[in-house]
Amino acid sequence: MKNFSRKYLFLAMLVTTSALNAKASEQLANNLMLSDLDLDTVIIQGYRVNLLGETLSASEGVIGSEEIANRPVLRTGEILEFIPGMVVTQHSGSGKANQYFLRGFNLDHGTDFNTSIDGMPVNMRTHGHGQGYTDLNFIIPEFIQSINYHKGPYYAEVGDFSGAGSAQFNLKNKSGESIVSLTAGENNFSRLVAGGDISVTRGQLLVGFEHQTYDGPWSSISEDVAKNNLLARYSEDVLQGNFSFTLMAYKNRWNSADQIPERAVREHIIDTLGSLDTNVGGESSRYSLSSSWSNEHWSANAYAIHSSLDLFSNFTYFLDDPINGDKFEQVDERNIFGGEIVRADTRIINDKEINYKIGSDLRYDNISKVALYHTRERERLSTTREDAVKEASLGVFVQSKISVSKNLHLHLGARYDFYSADVDSNITENSGDATQGKFSFKLGASYKVSDNIETYANFGQGLHSNDARGATITQDPVSGEASEAVDLIVPSTGAEIGIKLFDAERFNISTSLWYLRSDSELVFVGDAGNTEASRASERYGNEIAAYYWLDNRWNFDLELAWTRANFTENQTREGKYVEGSVPFVTSAGISYGALTGWHGSLRYRYFGARHLDSFDTRSAQATSTTNLGIGYRWQSFSVELDALNLFDSKDHDIDYFYSSRLIGESEEGVEDLHYHPLEPRSLRIKAEYKF
Repeated sequence: MKNFSRKYLFLAMLVTTSALNAKASEQLANNLMLSDLDLDTVIIQGYRVNLLGETLSASEGVIGSEEIANRPVLRTGEILEFIPGMVVTQHSGSGKANQYFLRGFNLDHGTDFNTSIDGMPVNMRTHGHGQGYTDLNFIIPEFIQSINYHKGPYYAEVGDFSGAGSAQFNLKNKSGESIVSLTAGENNFSRLVAGGDISVTRGQLLVGFEHQTYDGPWSSISEDVAKNNLLARYSEDVLQGNFSFTLMAYKNRWNSADQIPERAVREHIIDTLGSLDTNVGGESSRYSLSSSWSNEHWSANAYAIHSSLDLFSNFTYFLDDPINGDKFEQVDERNIFGGEIVRADTRIINDKEINYKIGSDLRYDNISKVALYHTRERERLSTTREDAVKEASLGVFVQSKISVSKNLHLHLGARYDFYSADVDSNITENSGDATQGKFSFKLGASYKVSDNIETYANFGQGLHSNDARGATITQDPVSGEASEAVDLIVPSTGAEIGIKLFDAERFNISTSLWYLRSDSELVFVGDAGNTEASRASERYGNEIAAYYWLDNRWNFDLELAWTRANFTENQTREGKYVEGSVPFVTSAGISYGALTGWHGSLRYRYFGARHLDSFDTRSAQATSTTNLGIGYRWQSFSVELDALNLFDSKDHDIDYFYSSRLIGESEEGVEDLHYHPLEPRSLRIKAEYKF
């Protein structure tokens, strides 16, 4: 393999040999115990958990740690593709946040999808690279316990960025075993993961570490990724509840292979894996401290996060500045503080059981710098905009489940959100403050037809926040012309009907018809590298998710999602199609596995042609990829081979249509397709030892 990493193979041999010697007696005992196990024992998976009677809607589910471990992925962010209908791509360097698509949304890096981890928000408000910026690179997949996902704005406990849905990552308190894992592959890919449990006094300490390097397949640039993650979690039983304290640390740097204009490849200026600007990339870090405590009736958490991003991009080359070029730097530096407290209980009123939870959450972003600079060779030439922002939000919510009868349940919820932002800008006219509040209401019903079938109907109001700088702006920072401010909060309204079918021995199937209207669409601007508020929109669709298991070893799954997304304002003058929306997504897979012996996974993903402009004069071609993972377990030791993009598809990861200018072209530039190609077929080998 090209540039096959050797240094970590050698390190893995040393670590594994040492561990085998130190744990010889324990391993012998484990072997004796394993010999008594039935090798057909079911490995618990989220898709095989019976959620009938537990969920509010048909499009709610749980993803288990075993499912995450058994699926080959190219990037960490792709673990969100376990959510039916979700597509995860990349238009730039692999060190930054991915691009997400769900329910007809081009979510950019997270605009209308709320993501959190153990109560800590992942979405970044008023971010330098786009509203709702969601970077998952700080998560080590091996230490995820589960992912709870919800679609639609039907859940009172979810506030900002809740239109399309949400995902809550839950980390493990205890791994149950120590792990040393090494993956090595083409293009100098290497990944080392190590971790395990340490018993301390009255509690348990879980420690995990990840180090990853990667050069990428690009012909004119080395990504030179250097990613490091650290996780340390202490947990113990306190005051009749469980308490945990968690430290997470992440640091990364990379060079970017950005999207490229189609004409540059057609005219042989670069090849399909080339770059026109080889001096773009960035650095990112995230450090957090968090604590949580919960018992039967109460739960509370608090967190402190420091996050930073320094990103260089160039999407238009010489369109705006024919002398120095159009490269720009986006900077974001912030501290985030917040927490949540929730009370859950059950009451009997008129012989009707009412389960409820009432709570409040608080978040404060102290953004010391969010800025945009014009640069050349990563040297700042001028300041386009530089701001300091203080943004706070307070949410109060109640969610209840009323058992009308044994099989019929009503779900009622309400939420109030209040936002306050203060912007201190280098452009005096754009400084100011903004406040806004909003009530949101949720209503649903579920009826359990039988032990295997449940039906659902839902209605809900959600919201996403706009960039605080847009809520106080009066002057365009580039042209100097007057600019109109946007609302700080944008509401959305959704509805859904669905059905779930579950059989513990064979299948888990769900389907839903849904509708969502948003008062303002957050649209990604391809030539600027960020999002901006646009017109009102509506979208509707149908989703089917089916999981079928032949026995305890063989599993099949099929996920289908159809969507239509249109603007509802100024259709004649500005077009009706929402740019970047994906009309059809499908994912299918087959997996085989047991406690020992062979295991494997074959997966296919397809997302259809996308509208690239609002008049549908330009469309992106459909994209399909296939990944294969196969391995063998000897009790505590396993070896796996992953073939990513198995059939070496030449499709595009993502496409945009906008104007750019190459050297020698006319001043007005050329409108063209700009795309990021799928990475070519890549082989990776993983050796893992658990003890």
